[in-house]
Amino acid sequence: MRALVIFARQNFIPPNTSSMLNADLNIFKFGGASIKDAASIRNVANILQEYKGQQLVIVVSAMGKTTNALEVVARAYYEGNVELANQRLTELRNATFTTIQELFGETPDNLAAAVNDLVVTIEWVFDDPPSESYDYDYDQIVSLGELISSHIVTAYLRHSGLPSVWLDARDCIITDNTYREGWVQWPETQQRVKQHVTPILEAGSMVVTQGFIGSTTENFTTTLGREGSDYSAAIFSFCLDAGSMSIWKDVPGVLTADPRIFENVTKLDRLSYKEAIEMTYYGASVIHPKTIKPLQNKSIPLHVRSFVTPAEPGTEISSDAGDVYPPMVAVEKEQALVNISTRDFSFVAEHHIRELFEHITTTRLQVNMMQNTAISFNVVVNDIDDRIERFCALIEDDFKTTVDRGLELITIRHYTPEVRESMRRGKVTLLEGRLPLTIQMAVKEVAVIARKEG
Repeated sequence: MRALVIFARQNFIPPNTSSMLNADLNIFKFGGASIKDAASIRNVANILQEYKGQQLVIVVSAMGKTTNALEVVARAYYEGNVELANQRLTELRNATFTTIQELFGETPDNLAAAVNDLVVTIEWVFDDPPSESYDYDYDQIVSLGELISSHIVTAYLRHSGLPSVWLDARDCIITDNTYREGWVQWPETQQRVKQHVTPILEAGSMVVTQGFIGSTTENFTTTLGREGSDYSAAIFSFCLDAGSMSIWKDVPGVLTADPRIFENVTKLDRLSYKEAIEMTYYGASVIHPKTIKPLQNKSIPLHVRSFVTPAEPGTEISSDAGDVYPPMVAVEKEQALVNISTRDFSFVAEHHIRELFEHITTTRLQVNMMQNTAISFNVVVNDIDDRIERFCALIEDDFKTTVDRGLELITIRHYTPEVRESMRRGKVTLLEGRLPLTIQMAVKEVAVIARKEG
């Protein structure tokens, strides 16, 4: 199963404290799909009209596929193709101003200045050679998406008669210098969130800030991990003792499986923190894995709601939910199975495993499943960038490795034999692990061989 040792530092978990929640304060998170274009931003403003006059902190992601576009920019710059990086950045800037014009007719001067200033900061980056760390350059460039979207949303909310103040999340969320997955420094973050947010709320304005990003104490931008805006909202919820947190999605709530992959999925009205942690940990994409624990520590309920049908209640995640659930399926794509064996055919002993996990931590491999035999150790990992190659290079003196790519990791909670077998059809299982409530299978699609006629 997923290796807990990867998270040994555990500082995505805030200190366990008890405090009175502010029932009047809500934290709303709107992801990229909810603000992907002008019509979507108008829809968000319409939703927020229902909460006018209430205490709200609104955490937004980058618009649509902006993060993907900026990842292309970051990679091109790092590989020395500044021309491509500038081209893609210009395309993004032009698309942004198209959206702004659709929203406002004429671009407000202060908004145009803010967006242009942000783009220029990236153009300045291109004037210098890349740093030795791609992860550092990635964070400085890709963070642009949330900064731009939050400025646009703030301006449009004001345009719609909703008093709103833009807040730079980097002034609040302080991390270490682990770029692309910054670890929150909780005491300083708590102090800064209260210092910056409370006066705005007390003055009667909504706060609009960014998900996904933070800052080191040296003022270098960090990110909290891909799709980390949910986690940002949970950080603000914890630090402010919010009465509740809501994630607005394009689905009606937490479903038993991804409707883009499976038919006949059902919505869960209620879910326990424990079950939500299990499902997000195993790859359910509706909530970021780090989100639940800060909320659980203060018993802050989490609501997963639909921006398509905002009047519907969605799913509530809290400590009050029951423990009886239907089978729930999570699928993680882009997985790889790494088979590791000792070169001298000795047993894979404890000191071998310790050494392997030191290198797994160094290369930041995300282990989703593991299993060992007498002379081999198998891990299923997210296949990201060149991390597997770097890991294999570090251990090649003592270990032989083979890598199977293009796998899916299927996890079934509360599985039944029927559901388990249905997930296996048309696939070959390369690795399987089973617990009383959970089964995991690393699988690969198999080609169907047709019988020749005649």
